Amino acid sequence: MINHDQPIQGKPDLDTLREMIAREEIETIITAFPDLYGRLIGKRIAGPFFVEEVIEHGVHVCDYVLTADMEMDPVPGYRFASWEQGYGDIHCRPDWNSLRLATWLDKTAIVFCDVYDEDAGDLVEIAPRTVLKRQMERAKDLGFLPMGGAELEMFIFQETYESARQKGFQNLQPFGGYIEDYHILQGTREEPLIGAIRRHLDRSGVPVEFSKGEWGAGQHEINVRYADFLEMSDRSIIFKQVCKEVAMQQSLAVTFMAKWHENAAGNSLHIHSSLWDQDGRSLFAGNGKLPGLPTGASDLFRWYLGGLMAHAREVSLFFAPTVNSYKRYRAGSFAPTSIAWAYDNRTAGFRIVGHGDSLRVECRIPGADANPYLAFAATLAAGLDGIQNQTEPPPAFDGDVYAASELPRVPASLNEAIREFESSTFVRRVFGDQVTDHYLHFARTEQRKFDETVTTWERARFFERI
Repeated sequence: MINHDQPIQGKPDLDTLREMIAREEIETIITAFPDLYGRLIGKRIAGPFFVEEVIEHGVHVCDYVLTADMEMDPVPGYRFASWEQGYGDIHCRPDWNSLRLATWLDKTAIVFCDVYDEDAGDLVEIAPRTVLKRQMERAKDLGFLPMGGAELEMFIFQETYESARQKGFQNLQPFGGYIEDYHILQGTREEPLIGAIRRHLDRSGVPVEFSKGEWGAGQHEINVRYADFLEMSDRSIIFKQVCKEVAMQQSLAVTFMAKWHENAAGNSLHIHSSLWDQDGRSLFAGNGKLPGLPTGASDLFRWYLGGLMAHAREVSLFFAPTVNSYKRYRAGSFAPTSIAWAYDNRTAGFRIVGHGDSLRVECRIPGADANPYLAFAATLAAGLDGIQNQTEPPPAFDGDVYAASELPRVPASLNEAIREFESSTFVRRVFGDQVTDHYLHFARTEQRKFDETVTTWERARFFERI
């Protein structure tokens, strides 16, 4: 059973934070929330002002941050915020369950905020944290507690972010010289960085299981303990922040790009998920038989898997949100190319692992560039729909999924994913018109900005020889 009341190191309660501020052990509190990309947006608050004002009243930021693209360009065409509406404020209220120390920074704590409409006082529906919360409310109404883990991969470089920019992001030097999957020797070279990241995560309320080299030169993975979907998404965002900021402190750089180089492995965000009851018992465990599954399972597990399989293409926009995302899907790369399920088979888009209370679904489709709140929301929405409609999964696949030609494919491009998302009655029904239209515009903007750009590849190919 899960002990939800067990205290986690690095997660003080509000009274403890007040005391730490009074003793000047904490001087700065970061109040932040994830934007559409999953980046942290917010403010650094001085300790005394945080106690006097922010605890009770929250903070305000400009609403354009939930419409801006990667360059903070206030993109036109959104209903949520625009020049015509004056780009007013949104109200950010701390979620005290997310409060944690930020030990990688000096005398700092961090708390995530939920975003509210300044006038109506309602949650902003298009905010990524709200999108996930709405799906978790659906699960709670059905008696389910969604639990999951996120396996995030990254590449480490013997560069700083500044040196990479000065090179035009060309000829970058990965930290490792060879593929280091499970290698302890190369892991020792990277341990000054990876060890520091592990320790700061643990001390900042993100319990770590292990770290390991991955299937790329300079590629690494750190796995953190599973939690409910909202806490797991918070942990994933903290994880990425810690990795980048500790790397900067050591004059290194890391990337979570889905595919940083055409000849290198991709970075994934493998999502492990299962449903539990409110008393901490797995609802996937059972005695039911499912051909291809060498362990017993419940009807809920079977239907949940059926929903994931049925809606994978429709929600792929939340698994792979950029033009770069789709370059990761290559045969023989450990990234999936087809939608199939199998037990402990890493060529399948859905790998089933564990037994009994540990039985779970590993969705291997998301890349490390996915916004975890949206990826977990999509996973949960699809699984719940499968349960509510008692959707049967297709037969298990036996063998090399890469070699199969008859299976439905993962979308091959952002454009294809946009079409699937737009035409899906399921997406509009479970996420609503406001969220659906907002993220369609977001994705179309990403595609448009790429289409307008002349790339290095084009210049190298055509500058002289066309």
